Amino acid sequence: MKSKHLIYTAFLGCSLVLTSCGLDYEPVSDYSDVTEGTIDNTIDEIIYVNRADAESALTALYEDFRGNQNYLQLDFLLIGDVHSDNAYAGTTGSEVVDPATNDLNGTTLCVNRDWNYYMLQAAKCTKFIVGVEAVGDNSLSQDEINTMRAQAEVMRAFIWFRMVRMWGNIPIITTVPKDITSENIQESYESYFPAQNTEAEAYEYILKDLEDAYKYAPAGNGDKTRFSKDVATALLAKVYAEKPVRDYAKVVKYVDELASRGYDLCAEYGDLFNVDGAVKDGGTAEPLVTNSVESILEVHYPAGSGNWATWMYGRPLNNWDESFSWAKWITPSRDLLSAFDKEGDTKRKEQTVVYYECNWSNYYPSDNYAFMYKVRSAFSNIFFLRYADLLLLKAEALLNGESVDLAGAAAIINQVRRRAGVAELSNSEKSNKDNLFKAYVNERRLELACEGERWYDLVRLDILEETMAAAQRNDPGRLPLAVPYTKNSYLLPIPQDVLDTNPNVVQNPGY
Repeated sequence: MKSKHLIYTAFLGCSLVLTSCGLDYEPVSDYSDVTEGTIDNTIDEIIYVNRADAESALTALYEDFRGNQNYLQLDFLLIGDVHSDNAYAGTTGSEVVDPATNDLNGTTLCVNRDWNYYMLQAAKCTKFIVGVEAVGDNSLSQDEINTMRAQAEVMRAFIWFRMVRMWGNIPIITTVPKDITSENIQESYESYFPAQNTEAEAYEYILKDLEDAYKYAPAGNGDKTRFSKDVATALLAKVYAEKPVRDYAKVVKYVDELASRGYDLCAEYGDLFNVDGAVKDGGTAEPLVTNSVESILEVHYPAGSGNWATWMYGRPLNNWDESFSWAKWITPSRDLLSAFDKEGDTKRKEQTVVYYECNWSNYYPSDNYAFMYKVRSAFSNIFFLRYADLLLLKAEALLNGESVDLAGAAAIINQVRRRAGVAELSNSEKSNKDNLFKAYVNERRLELACEGERWYDLVRLDILEETMAAAQRNDPGRLPLAVPYTKNSYLLPIPQDVLDTNPNVVQNPGY
């Protein structure tokens, strides 16, 4: 029985993610919620024997999410900021230079490993969603089942939302296939090698997950690490801002709900990112604020379980010299620095960019080199959703919705600017829709710089080509483009090994 189960999980880990197993994620034959709990080799029977199995599997989902910041945060910034006008690659290797020069293809490393991770994590969520409904000993009440299922649904929706914005048409898998036998091989084929759903269909599945989770997910209760009802609410607002399912009235509705539950901007922008000094100066380099009023979803890395991502961006304040002998990723661009300076935005600039002396000069002089500063310690929290993002999306809804409210949109933008210590919008900006739209786009850029949102803003608002053309003209630090930005650039290429493995998956146009 166990050997059959390992065969099954190997298919789940390799075939279900539509690629061969690789070195970019843990082999599924190792301990995980995918390989533990099944007592038979058919999915029709029990997956989790009892409450302990189900609770352990849910914990494993959270631990998987917490432990995979190379996909969830590092690569998110690589596409969101380096692939846009906010940042340079940092290092000189093709892994980061290709996104910076728009030289993406089916073998680009971040594209391949992200697809693999997201498909595998979505599959794990699906297995939990299916399995928790039929715990073997009836030890969970239906209310408990609903609450546990809803957390996995929010996580799966989060993953699918990342995927659909990156690739458009993606396979949406909501069942766990049986082991392949000679009797069922024909009917099982589509389960293991599914065709892509359309982008619109993918969004409908995302909304279905979120709407169920909205009813049953647990309240946040101040713990911003959980996939709570608040996270479902925020994701509903973000999803309804996207073109295939755009409904700006619902964006306003869900953002207002977050406000009614007490979400607000932190008093100081630096409260989000500041740590207690550097260890070399006697500090602990631990976050000064955790689970703030602004945070909706974050991951914590207390002492003893540090976040390695900080090594990739600059000097880690928890260990001043550790891993500071090689060039870093996500180097803030001159175009971004100029945008801060043009607005007199010193507060947000100082929280986004720091200057150190280093041993390389790829993009700046080595004695005054710019580094991304929003993750500055191995103990820094990593944010996935925060209220400022959602609040500004409400401004977008008021600006572009059926009932245009320029005054309401301007008031929100000014609220964010006041927190940053920046002058409020001028009358010419507040009274003219085109001017206010430009101010809105710029405000999101400065507020969310180096948090991975810039690329998706440019795509969502249909201003990618003009923005990137201007950056290419005006920013002397940018590398020459391999391929001009066009409508085909809005989506990333499907990994080549996925296309080789699954004949039902079609490459995106332009690749």
